Parts: sequence; structure tokens; C-alpha cells
Amino acid sequence: MAHTTPMPSTPTTKILAIGTFPPGTDMKLVQHILPGEVRETAQLYLDGKVDQWYSLQDRAGVAFILNVTDVGQAHEMLEALPLGKAHLMTFSLLPIGPLKPLGKLLNPISPQ
Repeated sequence: MAHTTPMPSTPTTKILAIGTFPPGTDMKLVQHILPGEVRETAQLYLDGKVDQWYSLQDRAGVAFILNVTDVGQAHEMLEALPLGKAHLMTFSLLPIGPLKPLGKLLNPISPQ
């Protein structure tokens, strides 16, 4: 009978934040608020809170990789941005970490 060692859990090391505009969002209002949003997001980057930032290619929105490990902290940080305060952007927050299958390289399955 083969014995398998359970994969060690991996820690959350970042949060993937995907920001989109709810249906019916007034995009003229978004454009008005956008300069402040960009400034404050750049400040988060300079403060080390935003690691990477991207535009979504299939729709209006953004993807951030955040240097935080707590979803609640990420939510508070993003809701404090101008578009968050105006309830014009919503975020899906996904905790991410090291690729779990890589643990098999360190703890190979040993047949018994």
C-alpha cells in the first residue's frame, strides 16, 4: 500500500485584487474621479502596498497584486481609494501564495 504524505499548506503571501465596474456605472463620473484614483494608487505602490498593477484586457477594470496577506486589510485599503469611496468599483479579492505542488519536490511521495 502506497503511503502519501499530505502536501504542506502554503502561506498566503499576496492578495490578487480584480477591480471591475458594476453594470450601469456612470463612466463619465469614473473619468472625473480617475486622476485622484491614479495618484492614490501610485502612492500605494510607492508605499510598497501594491506590488504590480495591470489593466484588464477583456473589460474595463484593473488587477492588482497586493503586498498584504489579509483580505480584510486589502478590502479596507481598496475601499479607501476614490473609486471605492464613490462605490464605483468593486473588487474580487483572492489570497494567493506559493504553488502548492512544488511542495512535492521537497516531500516526494515515498512508496511503502
